[in-house]
Amino acid sequence: MIRLYGKNQVVERLKTRPKTIQKIIFKKSTDNGFIEKLAVENNIPHVLLSDKEFISISNNINNQGVIAQIQDFQYTDLEDILQLPNEKKLTLIALSNITDPQNLGSILRTTACFGRFALIIPKHRSASITESVLKVACGGENYIPVIQETNLIPVIKQTKDAGYWVAGTVVEDGVDLTGFNFQFPLCLVIGSEDKGIRSGLMSHLDFKVTLPMPGAGLSLNAAVATAIFCYEVIRQKR
Repeated sequence: MIRLYGKNQVVERLKTRPKTIQKIIFKKSTDNGFIEKLAVENNIPHVLLSDKEFISISNNINNQGVIAQIQDFQYTDLEDILQLPNEKKLTLIALSNITDPQNLGSILRTTACFGRFALIIPKHRSASITESVLKVACGGENYIPVIQETNLIPVIKQTKDAGYWVAGTVVEDGVDLTGFNFQFPLCLVIGSEDKGIRSGLMSHLDFKVTLPMPGAGLSLNAAVATAIFCYEVIRQKR
């Protein structure tokens, strides 16, 4: 069982996938009339607890007086995404070495805001979709397909066979992003701030792209870098 904490998360799930909600729990002293109305309209079981009872199950997580119990997260099949017609093809974001749930949650939220993306994450040495990730995503998981595969190398080969170009983000020795034209459909591989992209993936990239940073010699975390690259992808597609 996974829980969603807070009004934004619960409302987004009610708007997009109400059938995945098993029960909604409200704190009596909080005004959640709008969410209660949506729960009734969608025939979702819901209960009102006293403040003391509610606090005992809230795990000290900021929740605004509402918690939803939902089904386990359902990952999307890669083949379903690759078979989309050309006019509906999504840009794929493959994440390598992203183990921080905060980063994954932020990336989910960012890609949902931009739209027309799908995420690919490996099963091992990677963050997966958990309560912590969903808390940061703020409902973004309802708008972005997430694919989980055992190994990214076969995934990259499969996307290439489906006609995708594969670009990887690197700290140095890549083509300057500001002068680079992406080829579509696109799979963009993004690595972690400290480890980058796994070495085994490098030889399978069609292009390597670097984000120019002429300022202080610091680094961007993966979520911030993803936002910048996604913005450029959207800009070029338009």
